[in-house]
Amino acid sequence: MPTSQPPSPADLPLAGQTALITGGSGDIGRALCRRLAAAGAEIAFTYFSDHDGAQATAAAIAEASGRPGHVVRANFADQASIAHVLDHTRSALGHVDIFISNAASGVFRPIDKLTPRHLQWALDVNTRAFLFLSQGLAASDDAMMGRGGRVVALSSLGAVRAIPQYTVLGASKAALEAMMRHLALELGPRGVNVNAVSPGLVVTGALDHFPNRDHLLDVARSRTPIGRLATPADVAEVVAFLCSPAAAMIHGQTIHVDGGYSSVG
Repeated sequence: MPTSQPPSPADLPLAGQTALITGGSGDIGRALCRRLAAAGAEIAFTYFSDHDGAQATAAAIAEASGRPGHVVRANFADQASIAHVLDHTRSALGHVDIFISNAASGVFRPIDKLTPRHLQWALDVNTRAFLFLSQGLAASDDAMMGRGGRVVALSSLGAVRAIPQYTVLGASKAALEAMMRHLALELGPRGVNVNAVSPGLVVTGALDHFPNRDHLLDVARSRTPIGRLATPADVAEVVAFLCSPAAAMIHGQTIHVDGGYSSVG
């Protein structure tokens, strides 16, 4: 019987590397974990309240790589969770080569229904956590430095376009993209590539919280030149590419994964 051949380096471009992925229990987070695990990375991921989703992601990692993922619960509205995640991840992985900031939260409200707490929550989860997790991982004694580290933040079209009832979420994502560019400036000379991926509208369970879900989907499909909406797997492919050696000269950029939707005005 023919024997199976070991994977080639091209099949496992992230072999020997470790990755921390926040927000791993949702559809996009699970696709990210599965794809990077399939590329050879050892994965640690966070989740907040979706225990079943976290278990499904752990199973997807094991299926893709034959290794279990490391799971840590985190509430990024609480600053103490950042230190907890850093400690847990270093304990589980030893060091972190790749950081994917995917955790996101916020409310959909018209402007006259927003409160200071709504804004603070979105900024804490979507923006502050990205900054201070990056800061912790990029500390001078962390192995990310000098190893060709990668940081990727997941943004959204609401960072640059107005979406009904998306005010605090859009503002937090705009801040995220600005922060990414400043981190790219400071971390690039230290061997870390920093980029953002903006998926546009992706059909996931998160869309169930949009008050005008069906209308948004219909409009997006009709205005997407490629003729379909992006999937979580589409997003994960681009993130995996940004984490690979082939993307070494892509730095400080926001990559749109939306089938051309954002290019047509």
